[in-house]
Amino acid sequence: MTTPDKQRSRTGPDILRTALRRNAGAMTGGTVLMGMYQAGETAFPIALGLIVEHTMRDRSLGSLALSIAALAVIITTVSLSWRFGMRILQKANTTEAHRWRVRVAACGLQPVARDADLKSGEVLTIATEDADQTADIIEVVPLLISSLVAVLITAVALGMASVQLGLLVIVGTVAILSILSVMSKRIGAGTREQQARVARAGAKVADLITGLRPLHGFGGNHAGFLSYRKVSTEAKSQAIAVAKVNGAYAGTALALNATLAAAVTLTAGWLAFNGQITIGQLVMAVGLAQFIMEPLRLFSEMPKYVMIARASAERMALVLAAPPVMTPGQGRPSAGGDLEVDSVRYGSLRELKFHVSAGEFVAIAVYQPRAAADLASILAVNVPPDAYEGVVRVGGQELADLSIEAVREHMLVNPYDGEIFAGTLRTNIDPAGAGRMVAEAVEASMLTDVVALHREGLDYGVRDRGANLSGGQRQRLSLARALAADADVLVLHDPTTAVDAVTEQLIARNVAELRRDRTTIVITSSPALLDAADRVLVLDDGVITAEDTHRNLLTTDEDYRLAVAR
Repeated sequence: MTTPDKQRSRTGPDILRTALRRNAGAMTGGTVLMGMYQAGETAFPIALGLIVEHTMRDRSLGSLALSIAALAVIITTVSLSWRFGMRILQKANTTEAHRWRVRVAACGLQPVARDADLKSGEVLTIATEDADQTADIIEVVPLLISSLVAVLITAVALGMASVQLGLLVIVGTVAILSILSVMSKRIGAGTREQQARVARAGAKVADLITGLRPLHGFGGNHAGFLSYRKVSTEAKSQAIAVAKVNGAYAGTALALNATLAAAVTLTAGWLAFNGQITIGQLVMAVGLAQFIMEPLRLFSEMPKYVMIARASAERMALVLAAPPVMTPGQGRPSAGGDLEVDSVRYGSLRELKFHVSAGEFVAIAVYQPRAAADLASILAVNVPPDAYEGVVRVGGQELADLSIEAVREHMLVNPYDGEIFAGTLRTNIDPAGAGRMVAEAVEASMLTDVVALHREGLDYGVRDRGANLSGGQRQRLSLARALAADADVLVLHDPTTAVDAVTEQLIARNVAELRRDRTTIVITSSPALLDAADRVLVLDDGVITAEDTHRNLLTTDEDYRLAVAR
């Protein structure tokens, strides 16, 4: 069910409004405390001015003690309000960033992919950097308000001493913000482009890491490096351009703030020289002129951070608001059902038709690798049903009428390049921690030698992408995970290409035994798996051209014998 937040968070501004609304309480408390901090900071030079004023008129020890006590109260207020105010705001900021990271990650992990035209590396960048920068709005607004409080208190205090000084602060602040707001728009546009290019560079790295071994195999690693260097250089150039604009913004803000502070100081000195304000008021004005630099700096930087937060929110909206690639049904397949592919045309497949009965073990010998990949993608519902002609039925129901979650609970398609995750052998085999069929899956996949090789057994640590495992060990680990899931329908795509012939023979026999009376389909050219199957379907040029047992096909079909015999 879609929550109100999910319904509303469709654009960058929507996301920012959701974040602000969700943290209204924390922001209110933080704003009050940060306002107290700024008020205390402002009160310090005012108090000094009053102390000087009264000291010149009344030089008693009692007045001095009272002044010291007042300063102590102000300092304590400043210290505690800053400490607890920032604690509240940073906790809310961190929590909100976590929420958006989870939302973006959930979109990326949904069974139905979103049509966002973004690679996984780009989604990762959005879920980390953009989520953090969007959540910064939780701190930006309270700091903006508290800085405004400091400027207003300063303007009022100076206005009480001299209307000229008060107007100077107000007019100067408005002028500074007007100039900087124009510059902040350029920062926002540049930041959006920088984030996009950094995300593309991250996606390129992810692609290169995934294909590192094949690149080394055919000597393409240098070309891959040059490709990454190009996108990284583009990201660097854009980052430098944004840094230049940020530098110009910061320099301009500092110069304008210093100019206003100097103008207040000089004007106060001129008024004191002409006897229009007292010495105590001059001390207060000079102190406020120095103090106002900090709230003005914060106040002038806030438009920049608002634009950065908005740019990041708009990047997140690319993922959160993207429509699903397909609209799945709501049905569920019946338990232990059969599988039927009826006149499917897609990619290299043309009028593909076959039927696998419930509990049957069928092998599909595919002569063209592209056809095997296309078939596996369709069965895994990586291809929307409306993207191909024909119908796929699971348990007698059309795939388009079933929910994706239900399909994948019922039918597991294990790709030939199944990912291995950082963790342990156990967490890779049983990610959910259910503990069912782990021992049987380890034995059937012939992973027992890997488990026995290490003292930790199944708790042996596995590095990211299985970097500390051989190709055959990774493939057997992936197969063990598929078998442990104990799906009603299991589709294996080339599960033994990286193992030796003896191990492959044992795996074929074990899989057939473990999956007895469970629907199993193996897309393979392995003689061992083909021989273990109840029957073999020959897929050539996009259609089924032959059907029989492996041994009968070896004696009757010359093309089959040449294709699978080793």
